[in-house]
Amino acid sequence: MRLSKYFLPILRDNPKEAEIVSHRLMLRAGMIRQEASGIYAWLPLGFRVLKKIEQIVREEMDRAGAIELLMPTLQLADLWRETGRYDAYGPEMLRITDRHKRELLYGPTNEDMITEIFRASVRSYRELPKILYHIQWKFRDEQRPRFGVMRGREFLMKDAYSFDVDEAGAKLSYNRMFVSYLRIFARMGLKAIPMRAETGPIGGDHSHEFIILAETGESGVFINKDVLDLPIPDETIDYGGDLTPIIKQWTSLYAATEDVHDAARFEAETPEDKRVNTRGIEVGQVFYFGDKYSKPMKSLITGPDGVDRPFEGGSYGVGVSRLLGAIIEASHDDKGIIWPESVAPFHVGLANLKVGDAATDAACEKIYAALTKAKVEVLYDDSDDRPGGKFAKLDLIGLPYQIIVGPKGLAEDQIEVKTRATGAREVLTLDGVIARFAG
Repeated sequence: MRLSKYFLPILRDNPKEAEIVSHRLMLRAGMIRQEASGIYAWLPLGFRVLKKIEQIVREEMDRAGAIELLMPTLQLADLWRETGRYDAYGPEMLRITDRHKRELLYGPTNEDMITEIFRASVRSYRELPKILYHIQWKFRDEQRPRFGVMRGREFLMKDAYSFDVDEAGAKLSYNRMFVSYLRIFARMGLKAIPMRAETGPIGGDHSHEFIILAETGESGVFINKDVLDLPIPDETIDYGGDLTPIIKQWTSLYAATEDVHDAARFEAETPEDKRVNTRGIEVGQVFYFGDKYSKPMKSLITGPDGVDRPFEGGSYGVGVSRLLGAIIEASHDDKGIIWPESVAPFHVGLANLKVGDAATDAACEKIYAALTKAKVEVLYDDSDDRPGGKFAKLDLIGLPYQIIVGPKGLAEDQIEVKTRATGAREVLTLDGVIARFAG
């Protein structure tokens, strides 16, 4: 993509309303624009990252055997009345009445609707287990939206729902989602720690939040620091096999949010030199809630004994849009964002330091054409900005690699390549640059 044809509204100054690094950098880098309190337009650069994150989530859900569908953003209030949640949920729910006086709501979550879909179609234990998921926009009318996409009112979420014939089967589904979450966040360059947590309005008695340690996080957390060194399952993981050893490994060390923290247990289980009390950012949560929804909605399945019973369920959420903020909080410096390669909006930033110089223009065009042909995502800064402005812009938006082409170096067939994460620089020939990135 040529910058001269792209839409990238960079801000020079820090926005006054931005309280944390991720919000500030997302606004400055032209990734988002606030349209109302807690509601953002996703501009092209931010939208590219959002789609990358969404795709990683989708790939890992599919790998774990989940099946994708898409439910609407608006839901009938009557569904929520069946489960008793319509009046109990609170003012965070946006309630709507249409022209026919039907009561609707902008969904903050989908347990009630997915249960209604399930009960209309599934009757026998032979059709189980199932895990269904979608990636959809949600709305929760936060009283004090803040921190940009970290605590907005409208947000993109992946929510999955499991259906099993009994508690034992439901726990297996829970374990599959638990392990898939470890992989999802690791693929984004994040160390997300599963911690015992409250279930909140979702319900149930068994839940883990996946939290990234960050001083700007909204949650107080207590962990044994050894949990930071636990291995992540690789892509060969067999989700149909026994995942219990992985679950035990990750849950045997103390890790809890402040809501369920047990100080006496923490001190008894964790050596003093391994106790960590800090803050964290929640990026996902998994719940086992049994028949909380199937029982009041009379979603029954016939078991192997011929008896009809409510299914056992769980739900599993990932904050897709929130992850952009979390990644930036975990990966930035005083110059700007440092994107992990897996979610970067572009892989390479190509800077032409003297637009209009025949040799420099020709070299950049050759690199741009070769990388584009090789399907390398490249943002070519062909603007008339001064070199210092181009360097600052590339550092701000945080692309993994920068290819810097200037007339002086080019006269000696030298082109500089900078790695954004480390600041390391190397000098290659024109053909060497092409071989490095497009070979």
